[in-house]
Amino acid sequence: MRKIKLFAALIFVLILASVSFAGISREVVPLERNGYKLHLESFGTDGEPLLLVHGLTYSSHEFDVDVKDYSLARFFARNGFKVWMLDIAGYGSSQEVDDGFLPNSDYAAEDIHAAVMLILDKSGRKSLNVLGWSWGTVTSGRFAAKYPELVKKLVLYAPIVAGLGDIEVKTAFNHNTWVHAAGDFQVNSDGSINYDIVEPEVVNAFQSNCWRYDRDSSPNGGRRDLLVAPDKRLIPTAGLKMPVLLIAGSKDDYVSPELCKEAFDTLPDKNSRLEIIDGAAHAMMMEKPYYKIFREKVLDFLRAN
Repeated sequence: MRKIKLFAALIFVLILASVSFAGISREVVPLERNGYKLHLESFGTDGEPLLLVHGLTYSSHEFDVDVKDYSLARFFARNGFKVWMLDIAGYGSSQEVDDGFLPNSDYAAEDIHAAVMLILDKSGRKSLNVLGWSWGTVTSGRFAAKYPELVKKLVLYAPIVAGLGDIEVKTAFNHNTWVHAAGDFQVNSDGSINYDIVEPEVVNAFQSNCWRYDRDSSPNGGRRDLLVAPDKRLIPTAGLKMPVLLIAGSKDDYVSPELCKEAFDTLPDKNSRLEIIDGAAHAMMMEKPYYKIFREKVLDFLRAN
């Protein structure tokens, strides 16, 4: 019995050492808005708060592809931030919605607001940093324009500045597939994934997380917002009073560098930045040649006075 107890104690110490070595703790914090329970999770024990806002089809696990050092959430936690990830209503680990058109861009902006108010209350701060990816640039951009006093700095990663095409979205929910989950990775001329750009382990982890957390369905409210005429602007950049980083890849199928420049010119704050990373695409935070460049540019922006 003594040997068993000693062995158990040793295992406990090793677990604690592992957590200490990683330097990252995780916590799920209860949050509810409009009758829906929302999944809000934090990484790290202290530091300046940073909220990560997910894209259109898949939820916040996008930011925690825990392969080697690819996890964006863990990177910022290791660099002194208290990182938060939110699943919009109907997505991932948040409560399902009956109407997939309900969580559109403006609705999601209010989910973000609810999360921000809780985070600020817990941290004792008056404002925080926000990073949105893809559709998350539209939702976080609308939130930041409506509540500018709550946002210290805003990162719009792969910003969907304008409509992606005037297409009627008739179904309230998108049918997700294993193949679709890899749709943002760069491909070869034959359509196969370019494994010189993204490591196979990263693709597998990302797809597995999509199937685990988002399964075969996700809301289409945001998709209906994005599939509008290209002359319709989606992010109210002129109303963003805080420093903003617009960052995109030159090979992103959803983002036009020209539109990014046009949006940048409307930003009021002189400390805003525009970064176009040559050769990178929509999922550059997971692309082997570009992920470190991307995150260092974001980190430099967040740390700048």
